[in-house]
Amino acid sequence: MSSKYIAFDIETAKILPNDVEDLLAHRPLGICCAATLAVDESKPQLFYSKNTDGSPLAKMSKDDLSKFVDFLLAQAADGYTIVTLNGLGFDFDVLAEESGRQDDCKQLALSHVDMMFHIFCGKGFCVGLNAAAKAIGLSKPADVDGSIAPQLWKDGKHDRVLDYVAQDCKITLNVAVTSEKKRAFRWITTRGTTASFDIPSGWLTVREAMKLPLPDTSWMNNPWPRSKFTVWLG
Repeated sequence: MSSKYIAFDIETAKILPNDVEDLLAHRPLGICCAATLAVDESKPQLFYSKNTDGSPLAKMSKDDLSKFVDFLLAQAADGYTIVTLNGLGFDFDVLAEESGRQDDCKQLALSHVDMMFHIFCGKGFCVGLNAAAKAIGLSKPADVDGSIAPQLWKDGKHDRVLDYVAQDCKITLNVAVTSEKKRAFRWITTRGTTASFDIPSGWLTVREAMKLPLPDTSWMNNPWPRSKFTVWLG
C-alpha cells in the first residue's frame, strides 16, 4: 500500500534571464502561485493572492503564504506525507523565506519526501521530473516551463501558469505512487535508456535519507555535497 501522499509545488514570480541556472542566487524570488494534489483528490488545489476584484496579484502576499504553510502543517497533522521533487533544495527554502515561517518550513522539509534528494543521497546525482515522467509514459508540457512562468504570469496568462503548476503536482504524485508500488524509481537517461534505483522500503523522508551512507562519487568531476540541499536548514 502506498503512503498517503500529497504533492506540492510552487512557481516563482521574479523574471530572470533565460540562461540563469541557479535561481536561488537571485533571491528574493517571490511566489506567484502554488498547488497541491492529494492521492484522494480528483484535481489539484491552487493557491494565489487576489485583488479585490478577484484577479491574481503579481505575487502571493506574506499573509497568504503563511496561511499556505498552515495548510501544509494541517495536511501533515492529518496523516498526509508531503512529496516533492527538489522541495528540500528549492520549494521549501523559498517558501520559508517568502512566508517568514522558517522553523515551520524546516520541520515540513525534514519530514517530507523529496524524491530528488532521496535519489541524490543514494546515487550522488539528481534526476529531473521530466526524465522520471517519461519512464511511466507521462511528459511535462512542452510549451511552458518554470523559467518562463514568471513572464507568463506578469503578462496575465495566469491560467497557463496555474495549469502548469497543477500538472507538475499530478506528475510528481504519479511518479511517487508508481515508484513506491514497484519499489523502484525509474527514469529515462540522456542516452534514451531506462535506469532504475531500488527503493525496497518505499520512499524515505528527508530526515531518513540524510542517514544513508554517502555514495561513491569518485567517477564524477565535481560531485555536489548534500549541504547544497540542506544548508538552509541550519
